[in-house]
Amino acid sequence: MNILVVEPSITMRRIIKNTLNGGGYHSVFEAVDGLDAIEQLKLRRIDCILTEWDMPKMSGLALIKTLRLNENFKHIPIIMVTERGSKKDLVEAFKAHVNGYIVKPFSKPLLIQKVKELTAHIKNVNNIIEEENFEQDL
Repeated sequence: MNILVVEPSITMRRIIKNTLNGGGYHSVFEAVDGLDAIEQLKLRRIDCILTEWDMPKMSGLALIKTLRLNENFKHIPIIMVTERGSKKDLVEAFKAHVNGYIVKPFSKPLLIQKVKELTAHIKNVNNIIEEENFEQDL
């Protein structure tokens, strides 16, 4: 599973990457902002994105909105990992179709749990779709 961490702080990127590695996720890529994330998406298949909200050039919210409008990327699960914790921010993120939301500072077990839950859900949905397509082919 390829995970993309979009975070302007190199220290926070390292914390998130090391946490994911400790949880068994070893294919973790990095981007410094939304524009960099889009370039990373052009280079390889990404299965899950963890993004900060506040970033230069393109914010995490703008990244989510951009990806949800793109046929190639709209299916990718996205978790917002940010300092923003107000109800207004949560509502705005979920209206943009983010799949999960974690407020910093976070615990390492919480981050791993959210990624596992989200990726398990996506696998289940994909399995259902594949079964349905198989049955239609019969």
